[in-house]
Amino acid sequence: MFDNLSDKLDKALHVLKGHGSITEVNVAETLKEVRRALLDADVNFKIAKEFTNTVKEKALGQNVLTSLQPSQLMVKLVKDELTALMGGEAAGINLKGSPSIILMSGLQGSGKTTFSGKLANYLKTKKNKNPLLVACDVYRPAAINQLRIVGDQIGVEVFSDEGNMDPVIIATKAVAHAKANGHNVVIVDTAGRLAVDQVMMQEIENVHKALSPDETLFVVDAMTGQDAVNTAKAFNDILNFDGVILTKLDGDTRGGAAISIKSVVNKPIKFIGTGEKMDAIDIFYPDRMADRILGMGDVTSLVERAQEQFDEEEARKLQKKIAKNQFGFDDFLKQINQVKKMGSMKDLVGMIPGAGKSLKDVDIDDDAFKHIEAIIQSMTPVERSVPGTINTSRKNRIAKGSGTSVQQINQLLKQFQQMSKMMKMMQGGGGKKMMQMMDKMR
Repeated sequence: MFDNLSDKLDKALHVLKGHGSITEVNVAETLKEVRRALLDADVNFKIAKEFTNTVKEKALGQNVLTSLQPSQLMVKLVKDELTALMGGEAAGINLKGSPSIILMSGLQGSGKTTFSGKLANYLKTKKNKNPLLVACDVYRPAAINQLRIVGDQIGVEVFSDEGNMDPVIIATKAVAHAKANGHNVVIVDTAGRLAVDQVMMQEIENVHKALSPDETLFVVDAMTGQDAVNTAKAFNDILNFDGVILTKLDGDTRGGAAISIKSVVNKPIKFIGTGEKMDAIDIFYPDRMADRILGMGDVTSLVERAQEQFDEEEARKLQKKIAKNQFGFDDFLKQINQVKKMGSMKDLVGMIPGAGKSLKDVDIDDDAFKHIEAIIQSMTPVERSVPGTINTSRKNRIAKGSGTSVQQINQLLKQFQQMSKMMKMMQGGGGKKMMQMMDKMR
């Protein structure tokens, strides 16, 4: 995400690098390029101009010209201002009602129904809630069926009242159903509508008045750029919504909507959609997003995702196996599956400082582990637990069974051996030896 903007900001800030002396002219030239980068990212001209003016004032006010590392100071100022522009800090979701009612609004095709499912899954798995999805899109063919498929995927009940064409009645009945059946969150999926369609806008306003939701969320496709910001303003004038959901952010290389939307409607971005799977939902952290836009990665989110998949009991078992030299390919396969659960590979790489920039043109497939899994699954139980038994004839058999080559099997065995040694050293405190080994592996 934001690849184009990241590249252009990197080039803009590069103007200050390598200069023996930094002048007001250098700073002005840098910020001119920053403004151009923001405009190319589909950020509103007024916002881009105000942004660079603020950075310039702060830069000159903090004596950036006499600083020992002026380029680094400028990067920090740009990062701080980007963070402020996107909302400053993460905004929580209000779940104080009994049940809590969340009303989803937005344009047709913005991804409301899919995101309603993602949000229900997030609240169920991360917040220990018992959500109810409500089908209030009475116009789009197969909309109710789509929500039911989503509900089945995540194990969440879907309430519908087929034949009823009044979303207000459907939503009211759903809340009563939720109270009677122990659902503590109600997520109401409404029909997509255009801001210029007065009848449809009146309808969602009626639903809003009838429900008095704890949260009204506006779902918008990040790839629509500046149009998304204008639409958000029109919806906010009617609904006075509580927060924004940006979907399809994984496909947005510009980032204009994420940067502009907060300052236009003065409502926080609460969640972002980062893929097609039901767990591809993240809380929006402005500071972390600013880091990623400037190519600094997002180590905090990476660690959080790893911790979510971390099983203490499994880790203890693994430590014992490593200590006894019993770490085998079955254990290796478990580690791969844990990494896969953390999200798409491209997204994970983007969280590693510097890696996103160096690998931006590399196509990182989510099936990157597929051939490794095929090789391991073609091994016998003995071969998996004692890799040393894999001789030439066994390699030929494994290669045929997995549809790979003997060369790929040799490569995997070598990597596995090096990894096993490193893990053993980490346990034994041999940090120096481990660093030497890593140097050899580069």
